[in-house]
Amino acid sequence: MFRRKHSQNHQENGHAEQEAKAIELRAALGPLSDRSVKYCTDACLKRYLTARNWNVDKAKKMLEETLKWRATYKPEEIRWHEVAHEGETGKVSRADFHDRSGRTVLIMRPGMQNTTCAEDNVRHLVYLIENSILNLGEGQEQMSWLIDFTGWGLSVKVPIKTARECINILQNHYPERLAVAFLFNPPRIFEAFWKVVKFFLDPITIQKVKFVYPKKEDSFELMKSFFDVDNLPNEFGGKASLMYDHEEFSRLMAQDDVRTAKFWGLDEKPSHISNGHSGAQVAPEPAPLAVPAS
Repeated sequence: MFRRKHSQNHQENGHAEQEAKAIELRAALGPLSDRSVKYCTDACLKRYLTARNWNVDKAKKMLEETLKWRATYKPEEIRWHEVAHEGETGKVSRADFHDRSGRTVLIMRPGMQNTTCAEDNVRHLVYLIENSILNLGEGQEQMSWLIDFTGWGLSVKVPIKTARECINILQNHYPERLAVAFLFNPPRIFEAFWKVVKFFLDPITIQKVKFVYPKKEDSFELMKSFFDVDNLPNEFGGKASLMYDHEEFSRLMAQDDVRTAKFWGLDEKPSHISNGHSGAQVAPEPAPLAVPAS
């Protein structure tokens, strides 16, 4: 009983210290713009503090760099019709299921790479990261990634420069957003690519990357501990089917664009938004969240 009480007091003290650090960080940031105020929630401050081992000065520097980046890149203003052409093959999409912890799931299929413009590839990924965050459940701060390597090879691989830019944005401006990333059955040729990419990842992120091979039962069991096999697509060893419908996904993203504008207080009127096919238009409907039939 004494140990239990001691442990409880230790947890309470730790929580109090974290709250104090968050208050200190908020004070150190000083006056913020309206958008920055909306961005810098208590949970946000704690994510940056966690990423910098609860060092207020380092967290402040990191967060200020993010606020500068958001002020210029404006990720909350990217709209689906601007990046829809990147998503025609479904190379990155938000899943219609969650992991066992209720987190949003992004499905990535690098073998479905369909474009060569690095800038558009990055904007497409940033858009879907923002969209996944928009669709996180209450109390959720992280998402899970499933990466299917079917069809991946040197001819379709993402250039190192593009991969590095994506990593820099994710690590520097979306800290502690990734819960886990499962790389399912990557080919042996990927090992060389991974050795280069791994160099740009911080140790904590590397720990979140899990390689899964169907013939290695322990790795598959680990993935099953995060996902219900009834929801998991058969491409990842599950029982569900993965069918990406670009028109349907575009319709849902158009709806989410309306929600995004409302969340950020942007003065936008719903307009006809392209679904990525020439001549085809989708009118966003102010409807409750619907998830894609991926």
